[in-house]
Amino acid sequence: MQRRLFTHTAAAVIVSAATPMQVMAQLKKPEAGREFQVLENPAPTEAGQGKIEVVEFFWYNCPHCNAFEPALAAWVSKLPKDVQFRRAPVAFNASFVPQQKLYFTLEALGLIDKLHGAVFTAIHVQKLKLETPEVILDWAVKNGADKTKFAAAYNSFGVETKAKKASQLQEAYRVEGVPALGVAGRFYSDGGMAGSMDSCLRVADFLLAEVRAKNGSAKRLPAKI
Repeated sequence: MQRRLFTHTAAAVIVSAATPMQVMAQLKKPEAGREFQVLENPAPTEAGQGKIEVVEFFWYNCPHCNAFEPALAAWVSKLPKDVQFRRAPVAFNASFVPQQKLYFTLEALGLIDKLHGAVFTAIHVQKLKLETPEVILDWAVKNGADKTKFAAAYNSFGVETKAKKASQLQEAYRVEGVPALGVAGRFYSDGGMAGSMDSCLRVADFLLAEVRAKNGSAKRLPAKI
């Protein structure tokens, strides 16, 4: 597929609404090349022994990522113990990097549960432009983060390294738009391919079951219709 071009002010993002024909198609068994892509070269994973990794690619400024967050959180809360979930903020150009570093700073300080959703609210409800380090730091402090610790983590080598690795992972999965999901370092799907992000989650369930079966596990994920 041809890469979309993203700009600082408006990104080409996946529309998650599905037509009736797409809904019918989603009830069928997902097919490689249609509802998902098989990577030619496996992407690196951080999953532990016996774990299957799922990665969500997202951008805080993306309205579809914001809309997808509640459904994703509900899905993640029900994942079996052999599935390891993580997020990877994308950077389609340099202007995305401050928000990449925002996510990994929250992660480093143990503030994901408290402030990850609050970032979406700040941008999409309160209409704040969290796009520069200065504005991000000011927002974080107003939301209870320690100024010194946040600034130190934000500017740390560890956070910068994680941001670069997220961009490398995005390239390895050949992410076309956000939100999107990567499974087991081998499969990629997004709302455009699956028809909607709800259907993308069903594709992920299917792929997890396929990986589990190939790995020789008797337990399979229940289908989510």
